[in-house]
Amino acid sequence: MRKKVIAANWKMYKTPAEAKAFMDAFIPLVKGHQRDIIVVCPPLTDLHVVVEAARETNVHVGAQNVYWEKEGAYTGEISCPMLVGAGCQYVILGHSERRQYFGETDDTVNRRLERALEAGLAPIVCVGEVLEEREANITEDVLRRQCTNAFRGISAGKAAKLTVAYEPVWAIGTGKTATPELAAAAHRLIRAEAAKAFGKEFSEKLPILYGGSVKPENANSLMSQTEIDGALVGGASLKPDSFAAIVKW
Repeated sequence: MRKKVIAANWKMYKTPAEAKAFMDAFIPLVKGHQRDIIVVCPPLTDLHVVVEAARETNVHVGAQNVYWEKEGAYTGEISCPMLVGAGCQYVILGHSERRQYFGETDDTVNRRLERALEAGLAPIVCVGEVLEEREANITEDVLRRQCTNAFRGISAGKAAKLTVAYEPVWAIGTGKTATPELAAAAHRLIRAEAAKAFGKEFSEKLPILYGGSVKPENANSLMSQTEIDGALVGGASLKPDSFAAIVKW
């Protein structure tokens, strides 16, 4: 059985003081929870607070993005060694908002993924279709392209810490959620692409998360699907009780 990963993506929310208040309230709510891997991905300015609060707990810490160079004259960017040094264990790559607003491409996701794996981080690579692609019946083509390009040139041995998140863009922050069956079908396709890239044995162990308006009310029906190995949670992860309820689905 693949262990499920429940990851919070706080996006551009929370000051350090608000992050500390969240962690102080959240950690007691999930104390002793070992069934699933719990990850909190705050903004970079909150990392030190969240890492400190999560120390010696069952909560892991991730970042929301990373650059592919180790160092250099790249104003505003953060490298993998910086994240590792700050105490990060996970990093989100290729989120739809990075693609939509900041020019992220399949090729740059591939470069970030390669560097993150080399640094020992556990990357959560996001793939998913926009509404127009869903309505044009090209979802499968989009997912195949995103997976093929993201995985290009990376060996199964190097990709050991990889996680993939399927996030139908039309469901992010809209209140719309892909049905559990629709999500499971997308996950099967992603697993098939992983098998092509890394081999069947690897693909059977690969955690594939669902992201897109996950909330306490639908967490159980989604997580009960065999193909869904956890959740990448946005808005519902901003409140301690809400995120804890999803963790305990």
